[in-house]
Amino acid sequence: MEDAGNRLWNPYVAGGLAGLLSVASVALAGKYFGASTTFVRAAGYVERIFDPERVAQLAYFVKDAPKMDWQFLFVVGVFLGSLGAALASRTFAWRSLPEMWRQRFGPGVGKRGAVAFAGGVVAMVGARLADG
Repeated sequence: MEDAGNRLWNPYVAGGLAGLLSVASVALAGKYFGASTTFVRAAGYVERIFDPERVAQLAYFVKDAPKMDWQFLFVVGVFLGSLGAALASRTFAWRSLPEMWRQRFGPGVGKRGAVAFAGGVVAMVGARLADG
């Protein structure tokens, strides 16, 4: 797969390697990859800035207090790894809209932001319902 002269990863190879990494994580550390808990904990950290007493009383945070652990480092590593891969392949670019979105729905950034936010809410609700 070529993109403007840059070599990109085959998505099947990348997906297979991610799957092998997930299996290795469980086999070696007994831990599943996950990020949704980290985002909830990060929200707890931010909320503690404004109302620490309320966070201390929330049932979720009584059971699972906001903390930095391996999952937090995993989320940071995903960000840094993807940034490093994009820089190494010279495909990094600041874009407000992907070209595919622009062709299909037009140049409106507001619509894209609303859809991205709604999709994030649905994904996080689903992940939290699954206790992920």
